[in-house]
Amino acid sequence: MFDTRPNRDAEIVLLGRSNVGKSTLMRKITGHRFDTGSKPGVTRKPNHYDWASEDFVISDLPGFGFMSGVPDDVQERIRTDIVRYVEAHAEEILVGVLVVDGKAVVDIIDRHSGPEEIPHVVELFGFLQEIGIPPVVAVNKMDKVDDPDERLNELAERLGLYPPWQQFDETLAPISAKRGNIEPLNQAVRHHLHEAKRDDLFKFF
Repeated sequence: MFDTRPNRDAEIVLLGRSNVGKSTLMRKITGHRFDTGSKPGVTRKPNHYDWASEDFVISDLPGFGFMSGVPDDVQERIRTDIVRYVEAHAEEILVGVLVVDGKAVVDIIDRHSGPEEIPHVVELFGFLQEIGIPPVVAVNKMDKVDDPDERLNELAERLGLYPPWQQFDETLAPISAKRGNIEPLNQAVRHHLHEAKRDDLFKFF
């Protein structure tokens, strides 16, 4: 279990498969560089970033999903730890940012959809809703997507959101973290911070 969390009453978590750009996004939000491995599955503990003067922490949780060279039981344990962490801190977590790769996410969901299987992304989205944490899907790497609206509509549909995606701009945020375009995510996060009466945290987004 992850036990390094700073003692803070407000938190935003970043979740997602390996290699979707979570660490790059964390760097853009905090302005702080984190050690990231060159291969998936290297981050096995959360990266926490907190501001000494504020009762607030942003946590980048380890990537989940298939990781080359990482044994199945280790992958499973990481996923279990993520779920347990989110459940344990659900009261403090104001927003769960689910980071996905805009180019690949729909194909990955479709590949893992079946009678016995719910795709991790869809499962995590539902899990956050279930335990009362507003999910925001940061659809990263959108600069590599040819038809953004079509892709976002397909993703919305698979998450049970009725297209057009634009009516869910507090839930779906098309971004390109590497290029520094994360304003749609900032706006979505601010929406939920406002709902939680935490406008004081707007300065971070």
